[in-house]
Amino acid sequence: MAEGTAGKSASGASMSKYDVEVEARLQALEKAVKEIGVKCDARASSGGGDTQAQLDELIAKLGRKMSL
Repeated sequence: MAEGTAGKSASGASMSKYDVEVEARLQALEKAVKEIGVKCDARASSGGGDTQAQLDELIAKLGRKMSL
């Protein structure tokens, strides 16, 4: 049975067509995860304002509603 070489790995080993497809998908997923991580980090660091001030405001509002 003849083996075709659809590609070469980083180490120079022959890769089947399936291996090449899987490698491409894996690289796309890794890139997407990295991009999502960057977006999450940016969103977490921006925070939309002072978290402590927001928490204090929420506690004050809840305190007013619970006062009878």
